[in-house]
Amino acid sequence: MQPIHIALLILAYFGVLIFISFLTSKSATNDTFFKANNKSPWYIVAFGMIGASLSGVTFISVPGWVEADAFSYMQVVLGYIIGYAIIGLVLMPLYYRLNLTSIYTYLQDRFGQNAYKTGSAFFLLSRTIQASFRLFLVANVLQLIVFDMYGVPFWVTVLVTILLIWLYTFKGGIKTIVWTDTLQTLFMLIAVGVCIYSISDQLHIGNLLNYVAESDFSKTFFFDDIKSKNYFWKQFISGAFIAVVMTGLDQDMMQKNLTCKNLKDAQKNIFWFTIVLVIVNFFFLALGILLTDFAIANEIDAHKDALFPTLAMNGGLGITVSLFFILGLIAAAYSSADSALTSLTTSFSIDILEIDKKYNIADQIKIRKRAHVLFSFLLASTILIFKYFIANQSVIEKIFQFAGYTYGPLLGLYAFGMFTKLNTKDNRIPLVAISSPILTYLLNYFLVTKYAFDFGFFVLIINGLITFLGLFLFSKKPHGIENKL
Repeated sequence: MQPIHIALLILAYFGVLIFISFLTSKSATNDTFFKANNKSPWYIVAFGMIGASLSGVTFISVPGWVEADAFSYMQVVLGYIIGYAIIGLVLMPLYYRLNLTSIYTYLQDRFGQNAYKTGSAFFLLSRTIQASFRLFLVANVLQLIVFDMYGVPFWVTVLVTILLIWLYTFKGGIKTIVWTDTLQTLFMLIAVGVCIYSISDQLHIGNLLNYVAESDFSKTFFFDDIKSKNYFWKQFISGAFIAVVMTGLDQDMMQKNLTCKNLKDAQKNIFWFTIVLVIVNFFFLALGILLTDFAIANEIDAHKDALFPTLAMNGGLGITVSLFFILGLIAAAYSSADSALTSLTTSFSIDILEIDKKYNIADQIKIRKRAHVLFSFLLASTILIFKYFIANQSVIEKIFQFAGYTYGPLLGLYAFGMFTKLNTKDNRIPLVAISSPILTYLLNYFLVTKYAFDFGFFVLIINGLITFLGLFLFSKKPHGIENKL
């Protein structure tokens, strides 16, 4: 497949997204941008969330993970089921009852202004870094297989990528994204299916499920070494909490859920989304076995994040696999990046600038558009910085590790607010939230160097617990402030 064909495919793809944006952003208002006027069909939201949850990182990193860690990632995915149940049964009723645009408004009602600003600030940091991680990976792949051949610098690739995302999100916001994510999820799943079929045919596999079950790489449960990052209970419990914080306490993911017509529809969305997500992750891991075996059989030296791109583009699998790999990659990447840009704009506008409280409608729209441009440049800048510091490690691991440190304070804040009736000193909350990740990192570093004990993804829970205990130390007896549950 020639680079010019890939470039034309990308342009055509974005042409479709911009056309959808045109259709969905007519007569758009701030309510359209932030909440899609609360008219999104739940099944469209559920399907679109698959692509936003998986992203280009999952598309590339999860198959590449299999060679070194087998099916251990499935332990995390099984934990997701518990986490999404908590979201649907505990968090969603709270958010809908309070009629929230930004979920961090809850922290203001429960604790005060400092808690509100702290929660939104940690989200802005977390989502900016995560979105940059994800976009970096995809931009890097596109750079290697297309733009290097035309002498296009990496920074131009990044800026053009962000500009295209900005073009189809700047007006319709979340309403546009609900529909574009649906299309992008469809393309991504078709791409995975085509790749699995093509490689299975090359390897003469008659029954995929039997092949996966008999593979040495399909080992799923790891109970033998409690010190290992792959130990079952570490990953399973961490998976539950990762789902809670990276979906239930994340404005990006919850903003889509809050566009549903009512709580019942939003809960149906979470239920079906959970089932499909587990199945899709299984097939990503199955694809990892096929790719690994194909590379070994053909003596191709490709590992981790380079495995899927190398085989799809240069592994002799044919132009069909190359075409759908590119299509699936850009679909997976931009379905998470576009919603990240919109949610960052929403949180900054509502939580930090408080435009809904301080400005008239005309000024609110102007400020929201400026914030949208600001975060477009911020994402681009962060990707370029990350380009020169990324380690040779699976990007999905880095995302979860980073999430453990930045989402931990949010976990502790919400847990303390929802499951105790204690008040805490609002002016001490920023101190607790900043100190907690630092203490967690030092504790994990000490245990790893001294005892070779790695918390792995469990740092999220430790971080949340330290935040919870810190809030308890500064707690005081309730005086008429009712627990919002």
